[in-house]
Amino acid sequence: MFFKRLRQDINAVKANDPAARNKFEIWLTYSGVHALSWHRFANRLYKMHLKLFARMASQTCKFFTGIEIHPAAKISAGVFIDHGHGVVIGETAEVGEGTVIYQGVTLGGTGKESGKRHPTVGRNCVISAGAKILGAINIGDGAKVGAGAVVLRDVPEKATVVGVPARIVKIDGKRTCAEVDPYLQEICALRERSFALENRIEELERKLKEKENENL
Repeated sequence: MFFKRLRQDINAVKANDPAARNKFEIWLTYSGVHALSWHRFANRLYKMHLKLFARMASQTCKFFTGIEIHPAAKISAGVFIDHGHGVVIGETAEVGEGTVIYQGVTLGGTGKESGKRHPTVGRNCVISAGAKILGAINIGDGAKVGAGAVVLRDVPEKATVVGVPARIVKIDGKRTCAEVDPYLQEICALRERSFALENRIEELERKLKEKENENL
């Protein structure tokens, strides 16, 4: 079972990373593959109620790879953690097969609540660099999270979300109305208001000058 999952992890790297030249190189040099192998070992210890040793294994993995995965997290085979440094995956997080996670991603919680408090990421998702997915929310199959996004709500299947907080800009490759940036709208409105005020000032100056000329 361990080697079967390892093969799936390596195949996921080969399928998603054009820089990967061969499977042997992937096995030797890819920290994401190493982190997933360490996690499965730690997860086995955790299920055996050897929780201290499980945490020690996860911290050893963090020391060597820069990737921290809680031993209780559920990570499917065939997940690709690319580069990976700074990735943090919480205790009740779940990640589906085929998902790609880039460096700096956090699958975290939002407080001290108990029970399910970390995200569930579906199959074949893309979580871009620096994205933060917080709370017991669901990321639908095939969804994409943009770099640096902060996701606080559920994301539908095949949706693309960007921004802080994250908003949906595409669903199944089709643009949505939400793609209009609200901050850009506000800036445009302020600019139009500024133009209107300038025109009003010019008009008042003209009238004042006309009145002065009449008095002369």
